[in-house]
Amino acid sequence: MSRVAVVTDSASDMDPARAASLGIAIVPLIVSFGKDTYSAGVDLTTDAFWRRMTAPDSPFPTTAACSPGDFQVAYQHAFDGGAEAIVSIHVAGTLSGTIKAAEVAAGMFKDREIHIVDSMSASMGEGVLSELAVQMASAGSTPAEIAQVVTNRREDIGVYLALETLEYLKRGGRISGAQAAIGTLLSVKPIIEIKDGRVETAERVRTRGKAREKLVELLTVRPIERLSILHTTRADVEEFAEQLIPKIPGGIDRSKVTIDLVGPSVGPHLGPGCVGAVALYAEGTSPT
Repeated sequence: MSRVAVVTDSASDMDPARAASLGIAIVPLIVSFGKDTYSAGVDLTTDAFWRRMTAPDSPFPTTAACSPGDFQVAYQHAFDGGAEAIVSIHVAGTLSGTIKAAEVAAGMFKDREIHIVDSMSASMGEGVLSELAVQMASAGSTPAEIAQVVTNRREDIGVYLALETLEYLKRGGRISGAQAAIGTLLSVKPIIEIKDGRVETAERVRTRGKAREKLVELLTVRPIERLSILHTTRADVEEFAEQLIPKIPGGIDRSKVTIDLVGPSVGPHLGPGCVGAVALYAEGTSPT
């Protein structure tokens, strides 16, 4: 085991098995359907979430941040397991109170080294940074070096998603009702970007096909080091992957590409039918 443990949260949308294989601990956010409350990825799997999300007459799901106690348990477990320090990477503080809970918990370990990093992103935007942290830890980097590099590499993260509707983002409070209404009135397929901790509408197109074309255009402006293709139960996600990957400047090692189903912590804000990707662009490159 590396002397540096990496911790993230369930808003990273990391597959639990993949995270476990990398030694990344995931602290779960809370997801509620009416009076039924779950810990994301613990007693509510991603598949179970989408079955319930798309069931007729299902209550609209809401999410809540992890508690400091959840982080305290995760940090203690890491130290008990032999870690000498922790790098904890989380969903943007502008989108969730999760990172504040992590900071409170870190304050309970005054004689321990814990670095808290705001990914300024969500979903695999924080997931790929967590993977980068593990790679650096395995290579012998110090905790401070890892935290600094991960902080710097936030600028190399690109997140674009084509949604069926902006309604779910509106219900979750991530965009205004006016923003959502524009998309509805025009009957368009909105493409959103997560950048600097904010959700912005990057483009509006008329059809799913045009949305995929625009996604490819937006994502392939620079060489890509690591790619996560995201979807929320889109049957054609493999087709989108085959459309996107050949357009990446300089190509990409297929082992650096994953297809990831968005989980219970982020899914309520996107809704079903979404497709997109998270790119970790090659360091030192600029848009073409």
